[in-house]
Parts: sequence; structure tokens; C-alpha cells
Amino acid sequence: MDIKQIKQRYDIIGNDPRLDLALNKAIQVAPTNLSILITGESGVGKDVFSRIIHENSLRKHVRQGRGLISVNCGAIPEGTIESELFGHVKGAFTGADRTRKGYFEEADGGTIFLDEIGELPLAMQVKLLRVLENGEIIPVGSSTAQKVDVRVVAATNVDIVEAVRNGRFREDLYYRLNQISIYLPPLRERKDDIPMLFRKFSSDVAEKYRMPPIVLTDEAKRMMMDYPWYGNVRELKNITEQIAVVETERTITPAILQNYLSFVPAGERMPAVVNDAAQQSAQITDRELLLKALSMGQMINEMRKEIGELRNAVAQMAQGMPVQVEQHQSPYLPTATPMQSADEDFITPEIVDDESVSLEEREKHAILKALERAGGNRKQAAAELHISERTLYRKLKGYNIEQ
Repeated sequence: MDIKQIKQRYDIIGNDPRLDLALNKAIQVAPTNLSILITGESGVGKDVFSRIIHENSLRKHVRQGRGLISVNCGAIPEGTIESELFGHVKGAFTGADRTRKGYFEEADGGTIFLDEIGELPLAMQVKLLRVLENGEIIPVGSSTAQKVDVRVVAATNVDIVEAVRNGRFREDLYYRLNQISIYLPPLRERKDDIPMLFRKFSSDVAEKYRMPPIVLTDEAKRMMMDYPWYGNVRELKNITEQIAVVETERTITPAILQNYLSFVPAGERMPAVVNDAAQQSAQITDRELLLKALSMGQMINEMRKEIGELRNAVAQMAQGMPVQVEQHQSPYLPTATPMQSADEDFITPEIVDDESVSLEEREKHAILKALERAGGNRKQAAAELHISERTLYRKLKGYNIEQ
């Protein structure tokens, strides 16, 4: 079976060269008994590749319907995972009122797909290594090894090499699983495939619910291609289905599309505040946008007032005058009281008398002197300058002062 036939059979859409490379490798290694490690982000279709490998192997006819067992290692509690994988005998633990087969025994003669293998506890990694090397399992509560003939296909969305370096995954198990590696690229690296997938999903919804299909304008299409798609194909499918069912307008513009995307690239962003958590879809109401805009405007005005007062205070200190700070209710600047005349060593004569020195340089010098007298204590320095610690921190950062 060639790649084109595989795509048609398993509804795989896309012409990206890396996708084709992954499919070609899966077809080539399917007839072997080699262990395979599939890597890629969540939602790229690793489970589909496990089916491709099994159903194009010599094991596909073994115990039809039970030949491929899929196990999500991250969804099984650590306390029960050994029993789930290898089974247990009657009386092995409280509640074990009968002998039970594990997933490996159920998959005997076929294929077991271990999804999220990176979440497997270290203790279980040792026992899985024994199964891969000797083809034996020991049910919980038993002392007798049992032979099983199982082909292992594993998958992970974590950086498994980094996990090995950090001691979270056994190096020997990694090499035993990684006899053949297949990498599935994320959707954002397959930009040209995105419109094709959108058409496929929208067509499926239209056929299922007997409604006209939705289409994208050129601008909306570019927005879709620039979107990062952290949820990959799964996220694209969900969003396409939402739009197709909810929207009455069948021509989708950027204004409509942005309501379904949690992150919009800067070049295509419409006038809206979007959620920084790009992996969670959220719609923001006009009321929320208005409140955010008002809040932001108030913050900017308060910050401008702080800056003006700080500069006035520094100028007064530079001239040896008592500091007069306007009283107000800014949440960023504490209520100030008149400050005593600055000490003679607070601003050096060179700085005070030299009119060519900019206000920014005087401000920086005043901050440094305040910090020096406070022994580096920002809270005390801010109190002396009659500004908030937050404002002082912002000034330190702006002037590249390391304290």
C-alpha cells in the first residue's frame, strides 16, 4: 500500500514532506517486530500512526478486534498501573477477588500502543524493560513469569531525550523503545496543509448536519495559517466544527474567526484583547474589552503622574529645596509628605551646578545616592524618594542599575 492509499484509508490530509516521510517510514517498518517510538506534540495524530503500523503488520489478523490494545500511561494511577499492564492473581491485594489479565496479556500476539510513555513511573520502566528484553510478564501477586508475544509501539509528547538527561526516563529503556523513531511535525510547521484540513473538516460537518459548508476569505485563510495551533490537528478540527455549527454566515472573515482563536498573530490582529493562554479558546465580550481598556488607560495616567512627581522631586532636591509632592490617591505612589532638605552629599556639587546635566542623569544620580544611604534596601530608598517600590524598580530597570 502506497502513501496515497494510506492517506485515503486513514483520512490523513496534507502534502508536507515531513508528514510523507513519517508515513513512508511507518509503512516500511510495519511488517517487522521492531519497537517504535513516535514523538510529536499532543494532537498531531500519534494514535493514528499506531493503527497504521498495526494494521499493515503481520499481526493484524491475530485475534481480530483485540490485536491492538491502546493504553494511556499518563491516565492510570501509579498505584494500579502494574496491575493494569501485567494483570494480577486472586488475593494479590485488597479487592483482588479474582485473577485478571493485564493489557500485555490481552495484546498477546498483537500490538500494544503505550501512549504518553514519558509519564510512566521509574519503577514501571524497569519492569517494562524486562518485558521488551525477555518477552515475559509477572502478574502482581505471582512469582511465575509468563511469556507474551507483543509488539510495542510507544508515543510521547515530551522531550524524551531531555527526560533521560534529567533522570526521569531510563536510558536503557529509551534505546530499547527507540529501535525505530517516527517524528510527526506540529501543524504550525505544515502551514500549507491547514486550508486543506479546514476544507475537509468543514465538509464533514456540512454533510453530517446537512448544511452549506463554510469557506474562508483570503484574509481569514492567512490568519489561520499564521495561527500557532498549539493543539494541532485536534484543535483545528474542534474550531472548524464550532464555526460551522454556530455561525449563520457561511463566509468566514477575520472578524468572525478571531472569536474562535485564543491567539491572533500581531500582523492580523483585530482590535481586541486576546488571552495570553493560547492553548485555551476564549471569547471576550465587549463589556470586558471596555473594562480592560479603561483600566489600562487609568494605569497609564497614574504612571505618567508618578514620573512627573519623581522628576519634580529630584529637581527640588538638586537645588537643596524641600520636596513638595502633590497628594493623590494613586495605587502606585504612596501619599507623600514634604521631605526635609537634601543632605549636602546627596547630590554632588558637580551635578547640581552643572546645568548641562540632563534631568534623567540627575534622577539616576539621586536614586543611586538614596540606595547608597539605604545600604541597598529598596524599600528604604523608595521611602526617602517618596515613591513606591514598584516605581523604583521600574526606574532601576530603565536606567540599567543593578542592585
